[in-house]
Amino acid sequence: MVNAAAPSPAPSSALLTDHYELTMLQAALGSGNADRRAVFELFARRLPEGRRYGVVAGVGRALEAVERFRFGAEEIDFLRRERIVDEPTLDRLASYRFGGDVWGYPEGEVYFGHSPVLVVESTFAEAVLLETLLLSIYNHDSAVAAAASRMTAAAGDRPCIEMGSRRTHEESAVAAARAAYVAGFATTSNLEARRRHGVPSGGTSAHSFTLLHDTETGAFRAQVDALGAGTTLLVDTYDVHEAVRAAVEVAGPGLGAVRLDSGDLGALAVEVRAQLDDLGATGTRIVVTSDLDEHAIASLRSAPVDVYGVGTQVVVGSGHPTCGFVYKLVAREGPDSVMVDVAKKSTDKVSVGGRKYALRRRDPDGTATAELVGIGTPPVDDGDDRALLVPLVRDGEVVGREDLRVARDRHAAARAELPVTATQLQRGEPAIPTRFV
Repeated sequence: MVNAAAPSPAPSSALLTDHYELTMLQAALGSGNADRRAVFELFARRLPEGRRYGVVAGVGRALEAVERFRFGAEEIDFLRRERIVDEPTLDRLASYRFGGDVWGYPEGEVYFGHSPVLVVESTFAEAVLLETLLLSIYNHDSAVAAAASRMTAAAGDRPCIEMGSRRTHEESAVAAARAAYVAGFATTSNLEARRRHGVPSGGTSAHSFTLLHDTETGAFRAQVDALGAGTTLLVDTYDVHEAVRAAVEVAGPGLGAVRLDSGDLGALAVEVRAQLDDLGATGTRIVVTSDLDEHAIASLRSAPVDVYGVGTQVVVGSGHPTCGFVYKLVAREGPDSVMVDVAKKSTDKVSVGGRKYALRRRDPDGTATAELVGIGTPPVDDGDDRALLVPLVRDGEVVGREDLRVARDRHAAARAELPVTATQLQRGEPAIPTRFV
């Protein structure tokens, strides 16, 4: 079980939002419509161009953020001082607690265009305020997870290490490490991700450590003395083959791994593997890093590489840093207290009104064939359609919290359920179609 250390009291998430969420509340309070029942849906109209599936990530982070969405004295004083909203609105915000229901795709699940990834049922006043917070978490984490999933699929049974902390905002780095782990990465370099989320971490040394010492051999000896022969030695600071010879000389044939961070990684891996074997270090692994993405990983499939270290491309979504998720009102209470379906109809931004259900249709072999999205009561499960929405919040209380490894296992199963074309790296259409039923 992945358990994080008990965190310090977390700050309010209430101001991680857009100004207009609060001004909408003020106007709705003034018109008498703030407490109308409402249903909001978080979805993407389409997958990022060329992608065959998306990955839901950030669910656990979002649930924690909703719990912390409170306007305390500090937040209210700021809003009053800056004259963001009027006093009646401030009074309402001071007592804000989300008391509705949330349904969603569980973390690690895959999604497609128009999949109702999140359904929020509450009053307009309660649900509208969560828009920006939920979108910022889901758009970032799911983009990272989608890229990470493509990378782990390309890597096969060879582990991937997330090491992109230095290539993004410090808080984004923590979230990215978590999302990459959900999508199959084995470890992260980020210690805060380990402390906060329980993601396994690892790390040894950089080129600066080698350059600090008078000789490369001296650097290797210092590292082995400190960390043991099972450590990973960085061998491309100077001459790779001389470094490999020195590494085995210092650590012995039980050397854990060598890391290559530059040059033609495929050709070098072949040469280094042969050299290690000749030196008797047949169990020493080869780790490669240096601007890897899913395509580079796939190109190294035939090389004797054991571990991939990925930095920039995983934390920026490998070309797609956001998922295009939107958060739209799809139903609201009418004058006669009956729920009315509503939808945006503008060109290129059409949405479908109504509270949705979602099913994953599968063939007799268990392979997914379609994403079924309907309005109203879902049909009785006939064994071929897997229900996708699960309860996350009920009457304001979080009920969907789970261990991160559950999400990780779920993703592996959901990806394996897709047609084999899903993991092809060429640009293509979604692996399965979305059908409204």
